[in-house]
Amino acid sequence: MTAAQAARERPRLLYVDDDKGLCRLIARGLDRRGFAVTTAHDGRNGVEVATAGEFDVIAVDHYMPVQDGLETLAQLLALPSPAPVVYVTGSDESRLAVAALKAGAADYVVKTTADDFHDLLASALTQAMNQVRLRRERDAAKHALAEANVRLETIVARQEALLREVNHRVANSLQLIASLVHLQAGALEDAAARAALQDTQSRIAAVMQVHRRLYTSDDVENVDMEEYLGGLVAELQQSLAAGGAGRPIRLAAEPIKLNPDKAVSLGVVVAELVTNAFKYAYPDGGSGEVRVAFAAAPADHLRLTVEDDGPGLGDKVVARGTGLGQRVIAAMARSLNSRVEYDPTHRGARAVLAFQA
Repeated sequence: MTAAQAARERPRLLYVDDDKGLCRLIARGLDRRGFAVTTAHDGRNGVEVATAGEFDVIAVDHYMPVQDGLETLAQLLALPSPAPVVYVTGSDESRLAVAALKAGAADYVVKTTADDFHDLLASALTQAMNQVRLRRERDAAKHALAEANVRLETIVARQEALLREVNHRVANSLQLIASLVHLQAGALEDAAARAALQDTQSRIAAVMQVHRRLYTSDDVENVDMEEYLGGLVAELQQSLAAGGAGRPIRLAAEPIKLNPDKAVSLGVVVAELVTNAFKYAYPDGGSGEVRVAFAAAPADHLRLTVEDDGPGLGDKVVARGTGLGQRVIAAMARSLNSRVEYDPTHRGARAVLAFQA
């Protein structure tokens, strides 16, 4: 390392004091302690030197002609990017030290003729520079963190927008498929085939409603079950009963949030159970309502209930038709680590699915 490089790396100190002899003495003492010292001999000159140059730290004496240390301190701290200032006072002038600290001085040192004065002053100057360095590092870290947060928020917003667009397209595609299934069912004369396609349409509706909720919601990671089941029930009401006046579906659902996978499983179960109720509880156009309830249950569980006022299921559940519906229900319940149970005490059919939230 050259002498010029070493000089540039030494802390640059401006010492402001009207006592020229003391300035020379302090300059020599602090030079030995690693500082590059510049001196000024009154407050006004000190401000001019500080304005013209770049210093890492400044020491200011109180008693000086033209303007005292406190006035000089105020002007130094008003400069752009001011250096920290250490105030130098007499041994019996603690009030001046307090005033300087209140005015913004980083520290103060009592001027004495003792041998350790240079050491005390050098220590105060070093601590003042360290405070500034730590504050700048803290501010830089806060700025970097703020920029990183902005970048992260931008990335998350972009990903949410993309995910919302994906859900939108999936929902539109499922809507198209459901429409095609509906047209195909209307063209069939075979009642069993037509009923199978209607069941398929209900299952598609259960999945489609999840994607529809995800792309219309601010939360792309969870599904509000009150809104989701409301949309699903409306879809089922329209597809299963012409006008729906004789067999309304009553929904009571709490605004519980579920992840999309669980929401789909639950929705398919609802679609199957409601479809079964329309088929078997009120056959031949008979009237009666189907009730769907979803709410929180004890022990951190959630509880789905689907019931009707039809003839009931008897002592055990017997699969009707192809039995595919019961297999679908069982599979969806297993995905929720649960099973659908039927209440034999209910006068109609009541299916209950309880699972961990």
